Amino acid sequence: MTHIVVVGAGFAGTNLVRALSAKLPDGVLLTLVSDESYTTFNPMLPEAVGASVFPEQVIVPVREMLPQTRTHQFIMGSVAEVDSIARQLTLRSLSGEVQLSYDHLVLAIGNRARLDLMPGMAEYALPLKTVGDAMHIRNTVLRRLARIELESDPALRRRLGHFIVVGGGFSGVEVAGELIDCLRSIQHFYPRISPVELQVTVLHSSERLLPELSPRLGAAALRSMRQRGVTVRLETLAASVSAEGVTLKSGELIEGHTVLCTIGTSANPLLRRLGAATTSGRVIVRGDLSVPGTPGLWAVGDCAYVPNALDGNASPPTAQFAVRQARHLATNLLRTLKGEATTPFGYRSRGMMASIGHLNGVAEVAGVPLTGWLAWLVWRAYYLSQMPSSGRRFRIFFEWFWGMFYPPDITHLRFTRSADMQADEQRRYAEHDSQAATAQESVRA
Repeated sequence: MTHIVVVGAGFAGTNLVRALSAKLPDGVLLTLVSDESYTTFNPMLPEAVGASVFPEQVIVPVREMLPQTRTHQFIMGSVAEVDSIARQLTLRSLSGEVQLSYDHLVLAIGNRARLDLMPGMAEYALPLKTVGDAMHIRNTVLRRLARIELESDPALRRRLGHFIVVGGGFSGVEVAGELIDCLRSIQHFYPRISPVELQVTVLHSSERLLPELSPRLGAAALRSMRQRGVTVRLETLAASVSAEGVTLKSGELIEGHTVLCTIGTSANPLLRRLGAATTSGRVIVRGDLSVPGTPGLWAVGDCAYVPNALDGNASPPTAQFAVRQARHLATNLLRTLKGEATTPFGYRSRGMMASIGHLNGVAEVAGVPLTGWLAWLVWRAYYLSQMPSSGRRFRIFFEWFWGMFYPPDITHLRFTRSADMQADEQRRYAEHDSQAATAQESVRA
């Protein structure tokens, strides 16, 4: 059988498999490989940080999205090696190493958060790239609030309550907006904290927020953020991150114990092992999404540098373009199986949008600018439509509707096993007994 293997279960990979599955001719086997069993809706991660939705609502199980038949399979594993000459993959799976032969290999592996852009970033900054990152940030915020109530030093309380976001693009603006609205909504649960002790600051190197959108919408986002209490500093370059906060290029230290970095991405390590030509951490592909010099190899989504036939520019690494590239590649793969010529990718963006907090958003749809609650509704309607099942769409719609009238959930989620909990308790008691014994010895002395 002809074997098509797709590596990566993000927007591009899952949409490609879904587009192919209903049209594959007889004699073709389709396999999806991913080291995660779910797809993450990354644009919704800021909402998970702000508890507008639960973390499990920004992910969709792969097996729920794809047909389960004898000619379609999903393998949960990671690619260790690619032999492009023999057309064979070595996978690390739950059952050990697996050898997988292919006729066509599609890379839809996305990218990774980059943590080395400045000194201290890896040690002290919190990235927002995965659902695990979102849960960790949310838990960190709740721990900061709980600690502020127990501290008496005013300066320390201010540092604990200062949340610094580095980056004023989509992720930075969205997480800052969600964060300020979340803090204002749940502050009454912490009566020993004054509202002035909670602050969100955005540091952005450019002269305006959301440079991907028009200047008018960037200005609208800036006004909305500042009206809701977010401090936005434009044309401000961060030089390093430490436990005390962010040091700017000017030498100024902005104090804050929680720093969120939404800038920078790095290439998936698998691209380096392939030896294919890359630029800006993305593998270079032809217009039809094939990788030059390697027959049977294709790339799509954020990991690929895809020329757009409509304007000659590289396609932006957004979910909208990833979905369209996936559908176009499905057509080209079917053409290739039939021995027909492939066609170059070309797509005109239908618009771009950002949610910047509760009932706040900016959008540009078909050239029409939208702001406020209308843009927010358009944003939510679009991503709700991308959910693969009606049951999941209904659950998220209900959660969003509930959140319009009630404050976010303040549960601090901890996944601690019983054995770990008991070991931690024993350690704490041993430390307490040791300190008490030391104190008694000092009294006797």
